[in-house]
Amino acid sequence: MRSTEGGPDRGTDEDAAGLQSFAVLLRRMNSEFNRIAHEFAHEQDLHPTDVQALIAILDADYGEPGTAMTPGRLREQLNLTSGAVTACLDRLERTGHIRRVRDSGDRRVVHLHYAAAAMAVARDFFRPLAESTRAARGQFDAAELRTVARFLEAMNDELGQVRRVRK
Repeated sequence: MRSTEGGPDRGTDEDAAGLQSFAVLLRRMNSEFNRIAHEFAHEQDLHPTDVQALIAILDADYGEPGTAMTPGRLREQLNLTSGAVTACLDRLERTGHIRRVRDSGDRRVVHLHYAAAAMAVARDFFRPLAESTRAARGQFDAAELRTVARFLEAMNDELGQVRRVRK
């Protein structure tokens, strides 16, 4: 998007919702999340990809019933090779971060779960982030939070579409 002067659309002070303003804010937030995730990876002797895998496994554990994370789904979600996923899962299992559980109905299917003890370690590490999130949420009323949640959901859907188009 371009302004009439031919430069990028940066929005104005009155237009905090301008596309460029949103892009800057989203990149800044993403950078902060990445910095925190890298610190956790370093503290736990993990690769940054391992932390991405842990997040995917955690989100699946709290998702819809029947949507447990599997190595195949993880490979697809993180865009890794089968060998890279196996190496990642081996590291995570060896360090006690995840459990591999065979499906009772089909023993060929492996479900991945975040180990309870490792989740407690992560909860302690990320507690300041949770407290910051709670403080930021406290600055908005319920209707505003619903709008923010709708925006974030729409962004995730759009980003998922971009990923699928690029495959």
